[in-house]
Amino acid sequence: FPFPYTPYLIQERFMAALYSALEAGRVGIFESPTGTGKSLSLICGALTWLRDFEEKKQQEEARLLGLEERGQEGKKGLTSAEPGHSDSKDTAGEPDWVTAFVQKKEERDMVDRLKEEQIRRKKREDRLEKIRHNVQLKYAAKRKRSEEDETKHLLQLSKEVLSEGAGVDVLEQLDHNEEELILAEYESDEEKKVVSGLEEDDDDLEEEHVTKIYYCSRTHSQLSQFVHEVQKSPFGKETRLVSLGSRQNLCVNEEVRRLGALQLINDRCMEMQKNKHEKKNDEGMEGKKRRVSRTVCPFYSYEQMQFLRDEVLIEVKDIEQLVTLGRETKACPYYGSRYAIPAAQLVVLPYQMLLHEPTRNAAGIKLKDQVVIIDEAHNLIDTITCIHSAEVSGSQLCCAHSQLLQYMERYRKRLKAKNLMYIKQILYLLERFVAMLGGNVNQNPSCQAVSQTGTVLKSINDFLFQSQTDNINLFKVQRYCEKSLISRKLFGFVERYGGSATAVKTNKENQKLAGLQNFLVTLQQGSDKEGDPPVEAENDQFRTASPLMQIEGFLSALTNANQDGRVILNRQGTVGLSSLKFLLLNPAVHFAKVVEECRAVIIAGGTMQPVADFREQLLSCAGVDPARVVEFSCGHVIPPENILPIILCSGPSNQQLEFTYQTRDLPQMMDETGRILCNLCNVVPGGMVCFFPSYEYEKQVYAHWEKTGLLTRLATKKKIFQEPKKANQVEQVLVEYAKCIKRCSQAGGQMTGALLLSVVGGKMSEGINFSDDLGRCVIMVGMPYPNIKSPELQEKMTWLDKTMPRAAGQAPSRVLIENLCMKAVNQSIGRAIRHQKDFASILLLDHRYARPAIFNKLPQWIRERTQVKPAFGSAFAELRKVRTCILCTA
Repeated sequence: FPFPYTPYLIQERFMAALYSALEAGRVGIFESPTGTGKSLSLICGALTWLRDFEEKKQQEEARLLGLEERGQEGKKGLTSAEPGHSDSKDTAGEPDWVTAFVQKKEERDMVDRLKEEQIRRKKREDRLEKIRHNVQLKYAAKRKRSEEDETKHLLQLSKEVLSEGAGVDVLEQLDHNEEELILAEYESDEEKKVVSGLEEDDDDLEEEHVTKIYYCSRTHSQLSQFVHEVQKSPFGKETRLVSLGSRQNLCVNEEVRRLGALQLINDRCMEMQKNKHEKKNDEGMEGKKRRVSRTVCPFYSYEQMQFLRDEVLIEVKDIEQLVTLGRETKACPYYGSRYAIPAAQLVVLPYQMLLHEPTRNAAGIKLKDQVVIIDEAHNLIDTITCIHSAEVSGSQLCCAHSQLLQYMERYRKRLKAKNLMYIKQILYLLERFVAMLGGNVNQNPSCQAVSQTGTVLKSINDFLFQSQTDNINLFKVQRYCEKSLISRKLFGFVERYGGSATAVKTNKENQKLAGLQNFLVTLQQGSDKEGDPPVEAENDQFRTASPLMQIEGFLSALTNANQDGRVILNRQGTVGLSSLKFLLLNPAVHFAKVVEECRAVIIAGGTMQPVADFREQLLSCAGVDPARVVEFSCGHVIPPENILPIILCSGPSNQQLEFTYQTRDLPQMMDETGRILCNLCNVVPGGMVCFFPSYEYEKQVYAHWEKTGLLTRLATKKKIFQEPKKANQVEQVLVEYAKCIKRCSQAGGQMTGALLLSVVGGKMSEGINFSDDLGRCVIMVGMPYPNIKSPELQEKMTWLDKTMPRAAGQAPSRVLIENLCMKAVNQSIGRAIRHQKDFASILLLDHRYARPAIFNKLPQWIRERTQVKPAFGSAFAELRKVRTCILCTA
């Protein structure tokens, strides 16, 4: 395998296992601890396979084309088929000559396809090579762009001059201003196939997809990091890579970017495209009433996006570089990058884009016979569940109903029958949903008290039947919302008339709008409990999100199969605070298509243990043959002596450590935890990170230590930091924490570093590296079991017990609880060891970790080095030994 340096032995094993999984078309679960060069192993292993696969494919093509040519030469001497065979029949009852003819036709068709593919490939490679080496072409393209800009500018000026002095009817002008708010005539769902995006512009989009690897991860920063690894790898120069992202990340139109919310950006972008296509159609309609000029996106230029596509394919670029290029070339990176998908060998994209089928289809991603690698996949099941779940509040339902009713009243005479029919259906749905929460859409949701509070779970069919909406075709309503862009039109309408500051002439229609304004004002007043915020701030809140957009997601979720999800009615105090939530129980239904279509799927992560969830809840339920599933787990590159994992069963005063819900609040348990930390602070240099099961418990323990004076004792050795709840404060806390450790290590003295009190599943338990002195010891207080009283979790447990077989005598629901707990633990304790020369100790404070069922769910590289210590004395001696070794090496 080509590699930028001599790989570790475990990297070679990883790449070999990956290569064979891709070659055999398997579904692989790959675990490689962070700090072992997982990304580089994935890149070099997968791209080596792809290179070999393409070479074999080209050799096979050459062989087939060679056979065809020889066959053509052999035919020159023959005039007709041999008569002796004309009547003989094969086993299927068909004459031999018919079978031979069909076979020959299939062979000829395949050869024709191969020839076309070769021509296309040659053209593409020639074009990219020419651009790569011909700088003049780039300058010519830039010069052409500036000329086009100048022409447009002059044309605009001449239009303005002509329009000056021309008397325009004020009423007609108002009508034109509102034109973009009117819904276009909606053709019935099956009557017209809507052409989306750029498909009508060029045949080039029909370019066949080459065999490629789709690599996806959780965040854009992880994807950028991966792209930089590709750039540094031996494949950096020759790989055709494209980075995909959301419009929020890739849009370069400042007017659209300013909208802020992703859904608003999406809708505005799609509307601008629609305007462009309508503008083209209107140009040929002479003699008819001139339509109003609608905004089209200046970056949505087919020619410039073709240029951007070629630039993307000739050199590996991350998302930031792609956006910069889009601004320079005045081409849309969002659509330009999609042009590059067919020819790309490696497509880098976020989870959601690949796992959500409508988004996948919209992006032009074709999974048939391709390879998918899902990195950072430890939360894959939760991610799929979240993507396909949806929640709407009573306030949003009432607000959307009021807005839509006002919209329909204002434009009733302008709307076609089909639009009115669907709007009435949506209004009825909203009315019935609010009734299910015990409210009335015509009253302020914040002032309507709910008589029966609590949480109720219903199947989808029961919910639709009880809400009396089972007679409405939700698939058609969903399609209507998607194609008509009604939420975008409604948002524009509310933006124009919803604010009290907007001056509107008083007439009958505008008087009706006053109701909407009053409703929004009462909503603002009702939702404010701690004093009146400025009106501008509230208006911003309404500008950044449209309630109907949220509701569309809920309607879409209700189209899932009855057995795969539940509707949760959460009634809290008032109708406004109550909510409807769709909970997906079976994520496998949405993952099944990925594993069915793909040649191979690799699920990879630093910590994948326990893997039973992936095998049973995801792969088995998705219909994957167990023989197709392969598991690979490798150790760490650090020497065994660089890590000291200890399961501690009791504290310094022999108090047994068991942090159950019943015992963890006891003062003696909190005191014992404090004593353990005090002792550790005396021997552990640098930084210590202590994880608590929840924010509430961390807060409770901190308050208790403050009261007993234990916090002061801790603070003499380590400065104490707490994980903030707000995401925007995390970076500041981490910077201060790192500065303190550095200052203490340089200054010496009594203060030896810092102690960071964190929360499992919080901001510090994932994606943050506590390497070297930032994390010399990680402490896990208790076992972070999820809250089994949660209605969602209880429903999931019931569903698993009904649908899954018992494993090793344990109920599937019990296995789920343990797995959720251990996944969270494994993520948190993996924060400390980040590279080959790093070292740290790990303390698990709870005797239950020593139970075989729990112990076996620790990552193998930690498990095989873990010591179980019944008493604190022997554990402390081991930690002192480590400190002595550190001082000696220092």
